[in-house]
Amino acid sequence: MQRKHGKKSLSFILCMVLIVAMALLTTGCNGKAENTDGVSASVSSGEEVNAQADGNVLGEGKVVFPFTVVDKDGRETKFEIHTDKSTVGDALAELGLIAGDESEYGLYVKTVNGLTVDYDTDGHYWAFYVNGEYAQSGVDSTEIKEGESYSFKVE
Repeated sequence: MQRKHGKKSLSFILCMVLIVAMALLTTGCNGKAENTDGVSASVSSGEEVNAQADGNVLGEGKVVFPFTVVDKDGRETKFEIHTDKSTVGDALAELGLIAGDESEYGLYVKTVNGLTVDYDTDGHYWAFYVNGEYAQSGVDSTEIKEGESYSFKVE
């Protein structure tokens, strides 16, 4: 009798542990990636860039500019970037928001805000925009100018 009661208690405890584990798993898988320790990444290819939630104020510095990421489904994520860097590319790379491959033409951006898009594999690419218009220069050679907004969109 004692053994039967012990098995029921053990089964009950095991079920409760599984229920708690499932609740934690489903809460953690809400589709939004959050980074509680700031942003970390580098510009070299193959390294992961941490995704950020919408409305983040990132960085430290005197220069402030708005930055928007538009994914392939049209969802926008907006940031307010604070930096002392002189180019948009340097500011975004320092904060871990962009990553890609260096080439003779500059940085070929493949990952923005943790989302990787590669024309060679999926036929899409990250397009860089200044004030809503397709940029005439690469992100790493675009000087930050007061009053301008910058964005990357999947094309």
